[in-house]
Amino acid sequence: MESNYRIRDREIRVIDSDGSQLGIMNTRDALRRAQDNNLDLVKISPNAVPPVCKIMDFGKFKYEQSKKDKEVRKNQQTSELKEITLSMTIEDHDLKTKAGNAHKFLSRGDKCKVTLRMRGRQQAHAKIGLGVMDDFFKIVEDVSIQEKRPAIEGRNIIMILVPNKTAAKQGGGGQQQVKSALQPKTETEATTSIGDAVKSAEVKKPESTTK
Repeated sequence: MESNYRIRDREIRVIDSDGSQLGIMNTRDALRRAQDNNLDLVKISPNAVPPVCKIMDFGKFKYEQSKKDKEVRKNQQTSELKEITLSMTIEDHDLKTKAGNAHKFLSRGDKCKVTLRMRGRQQAHAKIGLGVMDDFFKIVEDVSIQEKRPAIEGRNIIMILVPNKTAAKQGGGGQQQVKSALQPKTETEATTSIGDAVKSAEVKKPESTTK
């Protein structure tokens, strides 16, 4: 940004320090006016005809601009897309471990793509896969929002999670939720897993009929 004696244009359009328009002036006269007020003449619109210059405190202007730039960079948090892969027969412990990893990613501002891969005849039992996705989301819902709800795409079920910034700032309780969300409440519940449900569904055969 050109200022003071670096401005080579013969005539310029001048804006005073209070924002008032001074019209087109000889550059020397504008510079003299700025110096008389212990200020600078700064070119703010070099491509205008004639160029537009403003009388200001250039040092103060650069300082404030630097503060604004830092604030913008601070608010521009870079995020990554992390992918978590699940299966229809995933055990509770593995599900909690993967959900814990997703919880960390989401807490630090990253997005998560959760993919559940269905193999062979598992595609006929997609509802079980959707249930796995629901269980997964329950563990991380304190720090996430479903940008894309679980949806069947070919042999996969895909869900996209984005950070819930408000919840993440409040903090507290998230890691405990990861540890306890899938703990069975009774011994009966402990003996039944998602994997068992899938395996039993796969081995079912049509009942034979006697003619």
